[in-house]
Amino acid sequence: MTATTEKKPPAHAAPRPKGIAALKPHTTTLMVVGGVLTLLGSFLPWATFVLNKGPYPAQATLQNFTAPLASSGFRLHLVLFGIAAIVVALVKRIPARHRIARALGYGTIAVSVINGLWITVEGGGLGAITASEGSVAFGAIVALIGGIVLALASRVGDLEPVPEIGWKFNRWVEWLILLVVIVLLLLLVAAVLTSGGFGATATYAGAVFLSFLAALGGFLGALHAAGLLGWVNALFDRHRGYAVILLLVAALCLPLTSAGTEYWMTVATNIGVYAATAIGLNIVVGLAGLLDLGYVAFLGIGAFVAANLSGAAASAVGIHLPFPLVMVIAAVIAGIFGAIVGSPTLRVRGDYLAIVTLAFGEIFVRSAQNNIGGLTGGSNAIPGIPPVEAFGIGFDQALRIGPVSLPRGVLYYFLIVLLVAFVMAVFANLKYSRLGRAWIAIREDEDAARAMGIRTGPVKILAFLIGAMLAGLAGAIFAHKTATVSYESFRFLESVTLLAAVVLGGMGTIPGAVLGASILFILPEKLREFADYRLLLFGIALVLIMRYRPQGLVPDAHRRAELVEEPEPIDTGGDKPTTREAVAP
Repeated sequence: MTATTEKKPPAHAAPRPKGIAALKPHTTTLMVVGGVLTLLGSFLPWATFVLNKGPYPAQATLQNFTAPLASSGFRLHLVLFGIAAIVVALVKRIPARHRIARALGYGTIAVSVINGLWITVEGGGLGAITASEGSVAFGAIVALIGGIVLALASRVGDLEPVPEIGWKFNRWVEWLILLVVIVLLLLLVAAVLTSGGFGATATYAGAVFLSFLAALGGFLGALHAAGLLGWVNALFDRHRGYAVILLLVAALCLPLTSAGTEYWMTVATNIGVYAATAIGLNIVVGLAGLLDLGYVAFLGIGAFVAANLSGAAASAVGIHLPFPLVMVIAAVIAGIFGAIVGSPTLRVRGDYLAIVTLAFGEIFVRSAQNNIGGLTGGSNAIPGIPPVEAFGIGFDQALRIGPVSLPRGVLYYFLIVLLVAFVMAVFANLKYSRLGRAWIAIREDEDAARAMGIRTGPVKILAFLIGAMLAGLAGAIFAHKTATVSYESFRFLESVTLLAAVVLGGMGTIPGAVLGASILFILPEKLREFADYRLLLFGIALVLIMRYRPQGLVPDAHRRAELVEEPEPIDTGGDKPTTREAVAP
């Protein structure tokens, strides 16, 4: 009797990966190649000839390309991208290497596309960035390939989660780190404002500004991927009071930077006015969830009240009151109108409430246009509003403190910084108060909030009243800064812009409203040379941000939790299905 043996089936070899998955063992090589190509692209000329508007910035034109290693502007940004990519590729102990490489690759692609496309359009074709009449310039093409290779390397490799850095130091050391971070933030804000310049001499201001933003986005994305931004945010949370004081001091020091000119002080003051107004709107929309499409009317009410009570020559009232009293009266009157507009919220909600607020905004504009009551000046507006004065010094004058000379309008900037700080404090205290929690409950589910005992009607009216009062305060400063108040400044488009600022920055957050208002005011200023396409580009940017960042740039914790992706089920063949957790952005 012979024993029988079972034959084992031959072991099948693992299938070889196909497509880009076959490049997984070579991700380090790809990252090095991408970094080298990015460096090479920065050292090559980008334009084959001088464009009609003059040589392209950063010595990118072949005829002006005298020192390849003396990189500046966007070419310097690409040099930093390339060096960072090579370091990340070779130092394998760096966490989240592939995620960092992806941010560097996207930044390189954005910078290359913006500058290359600009030169192509201005030069009349691809010959401007490749070869023309015996001249060659392939800097844009090479850098673009380098960025694509870096992005490909991150796609091939395993994309790691964002690391959580738990570094903790002595309190004084952490305070010093926060001081350095906020000083860098101040210099960064000044660089964003002044990038590209302004006026007739800034022929390529739009391209330089967009390229700078692209490079900034790439670097910040790399820092976020490395976990450093999260760590700095934890530092802010641990030393919140100290950090807030430093931020306030840094904002007051902006005139001492490269942005300390009359033009940029005017721009910064206008940003502050819209930021304070957006924070007030954030109470109505972000906290209470009440859609308001006529909110800019409250800013206009505050401005017209200030114009009539400040001794303007064209004022029908003819009263000249002290500015602090004017601010209080403007806030109170705007708040009264806010309560009146908010009263329909007792019976309507959702789209119907939006229609009511839209109607109020249009009624305000038409009333101001027709000069009803003689309080708005109609089409002539109310000009000649005197500047604010303190201790005999007009806020529209230049200021000299010892050896330091500050530009005209700097006092208005200081005033609006203090107002924004006050509005932030009001918002923060309201958000975490009993009233703020009632607003959030109404936003989430008004019927459930009413069932829990919240008097939803008065609470919603309070949201409109307080938001309108904050807008009225900003309107009083706006009237004195511009010296002329016209109904043209408070049309429906301004309300939409304010609402977009709140949604873009992040509903229910203080930094989100400020950041959103800053972006939506700076972009039109910087993209003036796109006179015909400015709003188109502006709209495309908003659509892209809302598509890939629907929770806003600085999301609230509740909003972030609402928009987190559902876990994907994984079929394991067993009785109990498992899930794959989505990685939060």
